[in-house]
Amino acid sequence: MEQRLFPPVFRGRLHDARTATSIGRWLGIVFAVCFVTGLISHVMQHPPGWAAGGLPSRPVWGYRLTQGLHVASGIAAIPLLLAKLWTVYPRLFAWPPVRSVRHALERLSVAVLVAASVFEVATGLLNTAQWYPWPFSFVPVHYAVAWLLAGALVLHIAVKAPEIRAHWSRRSPGTLALPEGDGADRRSLLTAVAAAVGAVTVTTVGQSFTPLKDLALLAPRHPDHGPQGLPVNRTAAAAGVGLIPAERYRLTVAGPRAYTLTLDELRSLPQHEAELPIACVEGWSKSARWTGVRVVDLLEQVGAPPHARVRVVSLQTRGGYRVSEMGHEHARDPLTLLALRLNGQVLSPDHGYPVRLIAPNRPGVLQTKWVGRLEVLS
Repeated sequence: MEQRLFPPVFRGRLHDARTATSIGRWLGIVFAVCFVTGLISHVMQHPPGWAAGGLPSRPVWGYRLTQGLHVASGIAAIPLLLAKLWTVYPRLFAWPPVRSVRHALERLSVAVLVAASVFEVATGLLNTAQWYPWPFSFVPVHYAVAWLLAGALVLHIAVKAPEIRAHWSRRSPGTLALPEGDGADRRSLLTAVAAAVGAVTVTTVGQSFTPLKDLALLAPRHPDHGPQGLPVNRTAAAAGVGLIPAERYRLTVAGPRAYTLTLDELRSLPQHEAELPIACVEGWSKSARWTGVRVVDLLEQVGAPPHARVRVVSLQTRGGYRVSEMGHEHARDPLTLLALRLNGQVLSPDHGYPVRLIAPNRPGVLQTKWVGRLEVLS
């Protein structure tokens, strides 16, 4: 007897438009927060030419807040995305698979949306653990796919707007009556999803929101673990920096009236203290007390113009962030220091001994360690 193949039939409940809409609006909000804060992070790390000189240095906790929200929202998106995909996956087996050109384009946009969503949350999560099992550079690819995801999401919402509007709430026009028992099951499902989002958030957000640090059981970093009670992402050994003898260290300040300082001469300059956070792109952050020489004082001595940018060069021999630049807002901020001490102690090698940069509202990868040169840029 000839057997015919038919697409599978799904008779389970909750694979419906109302459930998909309920989860989708949460996921849309989380994706929006993640996208906006990701844009802020990218501009802070790689400012376009028109913004390079004037990125704000205040509030001092600005980057800590936005990057903490970026990572927290990305992690919260994981259970929401899984729940959303579970709700809608029977539609992948709809028959016929393509009914028209419009339907084909719609399915293609959904494929792009799903692929981009999975890629972003997966690579973002692995980045928090600093594990990169792929051959491409994480930052530019993650940034590019974020725009792809945003465009696919906007297109999907536009196409599905009538269905979303019809199922937005129980009072929405066009909403169908629920079969008996579905209402309770839907509430149970949504409660479980909300609990999962809460659980992953509470057990990871403590790496940046330190009042919850004791609950950060799933976070890849604990804000108290590291040399001198502060985490590090890149050790002196990993950066190729050996122990730098104090008597051999020199800081070169290049500008209209260039000069060089020994470590003893740096220590003899007026010292200032600032309470500033280290806020890393992987999502962890912690405030500490830093003591050192104000960069603005060094710029005044070298005769730097008021709106000059500053290039900071590390003594490390390898690494993508051995050189960073500051606009005049950061360079002239009185809280921006070449730090010599951390929490009252001389910097350890892993924290940048003998000298490191610390500035307000700045990504941790740009808080250059083992500083050997400041250059005034016209």
